[in-house]
Amino acid sequence: MTIRFILNGEDVEVSVEANKRLVTILRENFFLVQAKSGCLSGGCGACSVFFNGAVSPSCLIPAFRVQGSEIVTLEGFSQTDEYQDIIAGFSGAGVESCGYCDTGKILVSELLLEQNIRPDREEFYRAFSGIRCRCTEPEHLYAGILAAGEIRQRRIYGRSS
Repeated sequence: MTIRFILNGEDVEVSVEANKRLVTILRENFFLVQAKSGCLSGGCGACSVFFNGAVSPSCLIPAFRVQGSEIVTLEGFSQTDEYQDIIAGFSGAGVESCGYCDTGKILVSELLLEQNIRPDREEFYRAFSGIRCRCTEPEHLYAGILAAGEIRQRRIYGRSS
């Protein structure tokens, strides 16, 4: 089947089997490798993408569901100021980067900051319930998100919240 969708802001088209997983399409057809085939059951976050604005496990999305959708991968998101805010916040808080869970950590952080620039711990733990991260202590990750929120506030408004 031929599917058409928006990938990182560009209209794309690809011919694939209807049940091929999005993570495989991204890696094999578009050479976007930040989404990784981790658990293949949607439980680790390694294959996370923005799927129509929501963080979704691309390992659970078959090709036929991608038709007409908008997908943003970490490669696309990394071109934004919002990404730079998160990376700076993570760096300042000592958030580790192993390469496995980075995609999920970064994209979930963005969605969380979009909803609340200063999320509380309950919001944090709920948002990260689907991300399996072994390289960073949760408190460092939470501190990194709060720092990213402060950085974003300064960038946008010239002050902290």
